[in-house]
Amino acid sequence: MRSPVSADNSAVLTDAAIVTKCLNGDSKIFRQLYRRYEKRVRSTLYQLCGGDGLDDLVQDVFFRAWKGLPKLRKASYFGTWLYRICWNVATDRRRKAAKHQSTLPEEAALDVAFSRAQDTPNLMQLHYQDLVQRGLQSLSLDHRIIVVLHDLESIPQKEIARILDIPVGTVKSRLFYARSQLRKFFQEQEKPYDAQISLG
Repeated sequence: MRSPVSADNSAVLTDAAIVTKCLNGDSKIFRQLYRRYEKRVRSTLYQLCGGDGLDDLVQDVFFRAWKGLPKLRKASYFGTWLYRICWNVATDRRRKAAKHQSTLPEEAALDVAFSRAQDTPNLMQLHYQDLVQRGLQSLSLDHRIIVVLHDLESIPQKEIARILDIPVGTVKSRLFYARSQLRKFFQEQEKPYDAQISLG
């Protein structure tokens, strides 16, 4: 099943305006939201789930968004709501993996991440990207999502609290713990990369 993202309207509209048009029957304009958020959704899911089946996960997020638009209370909160859907998709993926007594791959599919880069990465960049991905995979999903949204996606703590439906204090404590665990992970690698990642 695929969401209606095959056409576009060239006008630059706010999220709320696009959502309103979609709800009024203009299904083709949803492509604007897809283009606006696809890279961020892909990046978030990659950091949460790795590269395996990434395209399917991205499509799942936008399909759920399309089907759930009528339930969106405030159209201006579309971006926040979309991150919530990312979280739900990642959680579902984790549950399915646990149910089948398998784990998500610790080694990310690096070609997925770098095939979209304009420049070919050198070996140092590849190794660093792999190290960061393995560090994130060492965290629980609850802690990983906080680091991904705050440190990699630059989303404020208050908005993260709204996305995950948890108190701001919980966001702060999980972020502190996650950063501490990542520092320990990088130090254990006996490599100088812990000084290269910004963890506040």
